[in-house]
Amino acid sequence: MLNSIRSKQIITIGAIVLLIGFLFTRDIKGLVKPKEDKASAPAAGQMTTDQPALINLAEVSATAKNTINASLAAEINLLENDFNAAAENDKTAFAKQLAQKWDDLEQTVPSALYLEIIASKEQNLNNWLVTGDKFMKAFDNTRDSILQPALLQKANVAYTNAMRIDSTSSDAKTGLGITIVDGMGMPMQGIAMLMDVVKKDPKNLKANMSLGTFAIKSGQFDKAIVRFTDIIAIKPSPDAYFYLATAYENMGKTTEAIDAYKNSKKLAANATLSKFIDDKVIELQRKK
Repeated sequence: MLNSIRSKQIITIGAIVLLIGFLFTRDIKGLVKPKEDKASAPAAGQMTTDQPALINLAEVSATAKNTINASLAAEINLLENDFNAAAENDKTAFAKQLAQKWDDLEQTVPSALYLEIIASKEQNLNNWLVTGDKFMKAFDNTRDSILQPALLQKANVAYTNAMRIDSTSSDAKTGLGITIVDGMGMPMQGIAMLMDVVKKDPKNLKANMSLGTFAIKSGQFDKAIVRFTDIIAIKPSPDAYFYLATAYENMGKTTEAIDAYKNSKKLAANATLSKFIDDKVIELQRKK
C-alpha cells in the first residue's frame, strides 16, 4: 500500500500523497475499526473476483482533464483521438504515451487503466506488476468510496495475472496479498501470503509494511510495534515512524509515541503532515 524515502531529509511525492491520504480518510486516533470488525470480518466495500470491476475510461479521463490546464488537456485529447483511431495492433504505442502522460500529471486512475490495456496486449510479469502497483496507488489515493472497490479488484486481477506468469515472484505475491487484506477476500488469506513472503525475504519492506498496518487496524498494537521497529532498522521512513507512533499511542506509551511522531515529521518535511504531528504532540504532552 506507501513509498520509501530516498534520503533522511527527502521523501518522494508519492509517499507523502499516500501517507496524507491515509491520514485524512481513516480514523486518525487509532486507525482501528470497532472491535466487531476484526481480522475475520469482511472489509467495507469488499468485492469478489467474480464481480467485474467496471470503470469507464472516457469518464475517468474527462474528470481528470477538468483538473489540469487547457493546453495539457488538449495534448491528451490528441493522443486519445490517435488511440481511438488506431488499428488494434497499433493501440499499444498510444496507450503507453497516455499512461506516461497521465502519470506525469499524477492522475493515477487513467494512467492505471492505460497500463491495464498495455498489459493485456503485451502480457509479461513486469507489465502486470506495474499495472497492479498503479491501481493500488490509485486505490490508496482516492477518497471515492464507489471507485475504491473497483480499483482494488483491478489490482487484484493484475497481480493474479502476474502470479500466473511467475508464481515465485515475491512482488506479485506481496501485491496479491495486500489486495486480499484490503478487501478482496478474507484478510487472513492475504496475511498468510504476506507472511510467506517475509519468511523467505525478511527485509521485504512492502510486505512488512502491510503486515504492520494490518496489525494496527486489527488492534494488535504490540505486534505492530515490533514490526515497525524492525522496518525502521532496515530503512527508516516517515510512514513507518508514523505508524509506530500510532501503535505506541494506543498502547499508552506517550513518550515513545511523541518521539516517533517527531521522527516522522523530521523525515517527511511536509507542511501538512508537520501541522498534524505538531497538534498531535501537543495533545499527547497534555496527557502526560
